[in-house]
Amino acid sequence: MTKVLIVDDDAYVRNSLRTILGSQGIDVVGEADDGDQVPEKIARHRPDVVLIDLQMARVGGEEAIRRNADRPEAPRFVALTNFGSEDAVMRVLRAGAAGFLSKDDDPMTLAAHLNAVAEGGAALSSGAASAVIRRSAPTRHTKVTTARTQLAQLTDREREVAALVAGHTNDQIGRRLNMSPNTVKAHVKNATTKLDLVSRAELAVVVALASIDA
Repeated sequence: MTKVLIVDDDAYVRNSLRTILGSQGIDVVGEADDGDQVPEKIARHRPDVVLIDLQMARVGGEEAIRRNADRPEAPRFVALTNFGSEDAVMRVLRAGAAGFLSKDDDPMTLAAHLNAVAEGGAALSSGAASAVIRRSAPTRHTKVTTARTQLAQLTDREREVAALVAGHTNDQIGRRLNMSPNTVKAHVKNATTKLDLVSRAELAVVVALASIDA
């Protein structure tokens, strides 16, 4: 069972997430109302994943991720917010997050994303991808063209794997594409290296941008 720490300054949101995630088999082991509480809560509850809002009074989610994601035995971080430009998404991912989800998403999909992240996967929900696309509208054509050019640098097999990194573990991708998890991992590493990306979550953003109608 995936253990999750919820960090959000809105008590109603925290309570709602606890109820929703609990109904889907997620063990919500703790809560915090600001990013400055994250180190203490992690030490106390030992979560697998920290689900964190970006906008909070003292320490926002991006800064909390940057401070804590690289610590020894750190949990994985997933940002959850109402909005997200491409720049905001990429900043959060480069800070160390393994995923970016939208509060507008179907709540029944949250558990699947968090389970995938806990098992080493990445999460970029359809709502988050849509937010990136909407807020990139003034430069949409350029961004889409750039993303497609990036994916064109990959082999066919690397592109097949890249298309599935959001919301899927290496095991799940391997079963779908009939390859071993280690082979999937190698393809992900090759793809991120070729495109100068730091994580599979960033690769998911590139795939999302490349897939839209410019």
